[in-house]
Amino acid sequence: MRLLATGTALALAATLSLPAQAQDQSLEPVVENAAEINQSARQSQLTVDNIAESMQERLQQYKQIMKEIDGLQVYSRQLQQQVDNQQQEMSDLNESIDQVSFVERQVTPLMMRMIESLETFVELDVPFLAEEREQRINGLKELMQRANVEVSEKFRRVMEAYQIETDYGRNIEAYTAEHSVNGGEKQDVTFLRIGRVALIYKTRDGQHLGIWDQQQREWKPLDSSHLIAIDQAISIARKQKAPDLLMLPLLANKTSGQ
Repeated sequence: MRLLATGTALALAATLSLPAQAQDQSLEPVVENAAEINQSARQSQLTVDNIAESMQERLQQYKQIMKEIDGLQVYSRQLQQQVDNQQQEMSDLNESIDQVSFVERQVTPLMMRMIESLETFVELDVPFLAEEREQRINGLKELMQRANVEVSEKFRRVMEAYQIETDYGRNIEAYTAEHSVNGGEKQDVTFLRIGRVALIYKTRDGQHLGIWDQQQREWKPLDSSHLIAIDQAISIARKQKAPDLLMLPLLANKTSGQ
């Protein structure tokens, strides 16, 4: 170490002892090296600045991507919730379909029994609009055999027929149809129906009047003295006159014990 220090001192002394021109020449490489070092330092600083700027941009991009990922995760959870709800709805629908199939298997026999009961009721009822009512029941029977008609529509039609029969008992009606008077040939007569309480007919000339005896299930003649009251009731039923008090003949139902 001592020898090295001594050598350095001798070199420095030798340098100082050189003329000024020689000193400048000896320092030029040092200055040039310092300039190169400074230039290299500036380049390095620019490189560092560029890297730092790039890292900052990448950091911002990373943050933006993370926000997008968070948003997509929220959206994905919402979609998953919707999918879960739809799957639950599908499960409920499938269960409902199974129940509908079960109900259809139970409702169809019920409707058949209802039609049979309605047919029996019409056969035993007062014989008004016989052809129309018979066609309605036959139409229901044909409807039940059709596979292209929904069960709900079939049930609606059956209930509609029941409603029509119910309404017959709450209104009055006058209509024209053929009827065999006193066992003779059929001719056009006017029927007057008062609910299900009375069914009366009169011929066109008014010479023959009759009333249905539900208990005996036969027609019985009426005296011509009832003609005016019957004509008045027919006019009211056809809405040709305002409703009024009617004085009509009725047959009293007798029980088997009387």
